[in-house]
Amino acid sequence: MNIVEIKQTLIGKPFPTSREIHERLDKIRALAIFASDPISSNAYATEAIMSVLIVLGSGALPMTLPLATAVAILVLMVVFSYIQTILHYPDGGGAYTVAKDNLGKYPSLLAGAALLTDYVLTVSVSISAGVRAVTSAVPQLFEYRVIIALLAIGFITWINLRGVRESGTIFALPTYAFVGGVMLTIIIGLMRYLGWLGAAPLPVFDEAVPATTSLAGFAYVWLLLRAFAGGCTALTGIEAISNGVKAFQPPEAKNAAKTMVVMGIMAMSLFMGITFLSTHMHLTPIEHGESILSQMTRQISGRSILYFWVQTFTALILFLAANTGYQDFPRLSSFLAKDGFMPRWMQNRGDRLVYSSGILVLAAVASLIVIIFQANEIAMLPLYALGVMLSFTLSQIGMSRLMRKISHLKPGETVNTSVTTIHYERGWRWKKTVNIAGAIITGLVFIILMATKFIDGAWIIALAIPALVFTFAKINTHYQVVAQTLSTRDFSEEHLVDVANVVIIPIADVHQGTLRAIQYARRIATDVRAVCIATSPEVRERIERRWARFPRLTEGIDLVIIDYDYRDILTPLVDYIKTVNEKEFPGWLITVVIPEFIPVERYAQILHNQTANILRRRLRSTEEVIIIDVPYHIPSSD
Repeated sequence: MNIVEIKQTLIGKPFPTSREIHERLDKIRALAIFASDPISSNAYATEAIMSVLIVLGSGALPMTLPLATAVAILVLMVVFSYIQTILHYPDGGGAYTVAKDNLGKYPSLLAGAALLTDYVLTVSVSISAGVRAVTSAVPQLFEYRVIIALLAIGFITWINLRGVRESGTIFALPTYAFVGGVMLTIIIGLMRYLGWLGAAPLPVFDEAVPATTSLAGFAYVWLLLRAFAGGCTALTGIEAISNGVKAFQPPEAKNAAKTMVVMGIMAMSLFMGITFLSTHMHLTPIEHGESILSQMTRQISGRSILYFWVQTFTALILFLAANTGYQDFPRLSSFLAKDGFMPRWMQNRGDRLVYSSGILVLAAVASLIVIIFQANEIAMLPLYALGVMLSFTLSQIGMSRLMRKISHLKPGETVNTSVTTIHYERGWRWKKTVNIAGAIITGLVFIILMATKFIDGAWIIALAIPALVFTFAKINTHYQVVAQTLSTRDFSEEHLVDVANVVIIPIADVHQGTLRAIQYARRIATDVRAVCIATSPEVRERIERRWARFPRLTEGIDLVIIDYDYRDILTPLVDYIKTVNEKEFPGWLITVVIPEFIPVERYAQILHNQTANILRRRLRSTEEVIIIDVPYHIPSSD
């Protein structure tokens, strides 16, 4: 079985480009793919608020509900902003496209870098959180946590390489099973709270947890802001749909906007339901212990099928939350590559019409982070959410700028921007106000997260994002130089360099491979030189003797034997080629024909052509040397 057959067995047969429209997602599959991250955050968002407030004692936990309400309002503001983004930028790209169109080059690169780091961490943190759920249930697996995490990354990578539609089908069940299980738990809890249908009262726990510190004034306000920022983990992944508009079935923008609305309502219903019930039951967070969601479900339903259902699919959706990164990292990378800020090959789609290169790069980087942090999501959390908050801020600033452009238009007037077409809209004032308010709040959350988590690891993101922006700029500069160099705008035929009527063939021996190269060289030039470096008299004598055996084939060919008393045969060979180029044919192109062995077995390739590979690399530094490989195929050793 060759590599093509293995590849098709693993990921399936290639799709024709014409099938692209059939591989797009309906709203049900799209919601499962793009909403897995924001929906999964409900497993820990409420607990993130409580874990900060608990330092003031259990008496401070009732503040969780108003803080969660503020988070929910912010989520709705961000969802509204991204619905506007989807409708105005139907080609996708999210915050990167908005910033590029309204804020300029470097803000857009900042948004792109922030999102890419967030998507990598989404994969690393989500997989590691899923592993923690597994190892909590089966402690004996703890020492294998890194291996389990890498296997999970490998599995999700494989599924995504098989195509967007297929991954949506596979991941839909765990997502909707989690939503259904938690929603049923919330409904039962509310019925018990309200006493409907004779349901048993909701259990309330009055176990007091003493305060570990006493805060007042600014310190108290700062703690509340930290708790609010912790709850903002519920926002992660909200931007995913705006990046992947083109993954939807037509009409793309309308379907994406509807899915965004459903995602926002679904995620916030779960978030507020969990927060309301857990605060009214007086549940307290347990460090490295049972989660708030687990406590709430167990107390409401007991150790029933529903409890184990929720726990099982909580672990699964924490794993599958990584799929949001798999959808958006490759797609955003393709936008950056198209604009010349990432390698061009990042915009190429693979056999199954997905951005395979981006998927594989994401898997490799996320795996590296998992190995470095030993699959410990707690250690990674200080790095998490910073990128997405920065991108939210830039996106909403960009949308407020867009609304200002719209304000200058008259009814019925349209204007083309660098990315999209805008027209006058009624209600632009309140839309602009919502975007500005959202930008201020998410910007404040970003500052709080950076300030409170800097020493714990946020400094890594503070360095990584500017480093990525610098890298994007350098890549873009390179592509600009390439484009300018290859441009034919001011080109004339006089600029072309003449090709010299000479071919140099490096040989180490006289065999069928070199004889084929000589035969080829005679077809393209009359001045053909076979060059051999003789490191001993015996080598010279052998080459001359074997050369003389083929007088018809070697007739008219110059055999140049250079005696050399050292082992490095490449140095005199390269010197000879450069001498011919610079002294005999200055300013001309000369041709070097290199015989090459091609064994059938791939493993055998390492046994051949290594000297030739080094020669190619050294000759490529010379502008006026053309290298031609003449392959000679070696049959299988079987």
